[in-house]
Amino acid sequence: MDWKRFSFIAFIIAILFGTVVLVGYTSEPWILIVGSMMATTIAVATPLTLGALSGVFCERSGVVNIGIEGMMLASAFFGWLGSIYMNTIFGFGAMPSLLVGVLIAILTGGLFALLHAALSITYKVDQIIGGTVINILAVGITGFLNRQLFFDKNSIFQGNVPHAPGVLPVIVIPVKQGIEWICSLTGGTEGCYVTANAFGKVFEQKPIAIFAVIFVFVANYVIFNTRWGLRMRAVGEHPKAADTVGINVIRTRYLNVVIGGFFAGLAGAYFTLESVPSFEPLMTNGRGFISLAAMIFGNWTPIGAWAASLVFGASQALQINLQFFRTSIPPEWSFFQNSYAVGQIPYILTMIILTGIIGKTSAPAADGQPYEK
Repeated sequence: MDWKRFSFIAFIIAILFGTVVLVGYTSEPWILIVGSMMATTIAVATPLTLGALSGVFCERSGVVNIGIEGMMLASAFFGWLGSIYMNTIFGFGAMPSLLVGVLIAILTGGLFALLHAALSITYKVDQIIGGTVINILAVGITGFLNRQLFFDKNSIFQGNVPHAPGVLPVIVIPVKQGIEWICSLTGGTEGCYVTANAFGKVFEQKPIAIFAVIFVFVANYVIFNTRWGLRMRAVGEHPKAADTVGINVIRTRYLNVVIGGFFAGLAGAYFTLESVPSFEPLMTNGRGFISLAAMIFGNWTPIGAWAASLVFGASQALQINLQFFRTSIPPEWSFFQNSYAVGQIPYILTMIILTGIIGKTSAPAADGQPYEK
């Protein structure tokens, strides 16, 4: 990612963080507000990061995938449904049920991706149309099953939505020595206490959020430093040349699209198994499309896509933290109490980024083009 995009990301994040600090500094120390914003940004950017990785793996191999939204939605529903069945019907404990639910969500994403791969690669359906089919299918099937299984009096749950086994627990990454070093710079017991509270929150994240960050760097290494990644990029840039040197173009595309589906499935698990223990129709709320915008702005690279996801995450964290610090919002900042207005910020940023105003991006040369052997 070039410096122009990096500077834009840093500028937008600084504005978003600074806005919350200006609103809340009268009641809380600024470093505590920054720590809260950092922790929230990483958490809420998780599905965007995983969705962007899904897009990177698909499009780097030459398959456009706008069906990430549908894959997320279907995975969120079936992962949640699986965890409920394991907990309520089969009597599993809460944690085993949640882990099984995550696995089901990942497999659901893979199955929907396999359908998209079959439509796009084998039957050479227009890839935009194929992705739209995935989205419509996910909306229809999750809405129908949600009504039939949980709100029909003749269903297995007799019209009562059962209690989910909860959500995945927070994992605390020990950073005591680092915090002590920071405290030594700030000085004083009170400053040390505030610093520890601020940065302690950043390193208290749930499992999927932690794995999302790890997967970013693993994916970046795989794509740009391994034979697998070289073949993937060759197929996405010049499939005929790749075929000439013995690379199986069809198989490579299939595998990478399914891997992308696994990432989308894990993103779906975030909504119902890590964020809130319930399912609502259309609960992904356009996150799949925002993930595509992050991937494009990140120039089809994992680290660039993650950085762009953090921008969108910070814009959502702005709304969450303004609600948290709303008691200290002065009258002149009352605009920020309107959650509907503040909630539009991620979508406005998406439109700005997709206009190309920050600079042109270059997609893989064969992206979206069916391959004829």
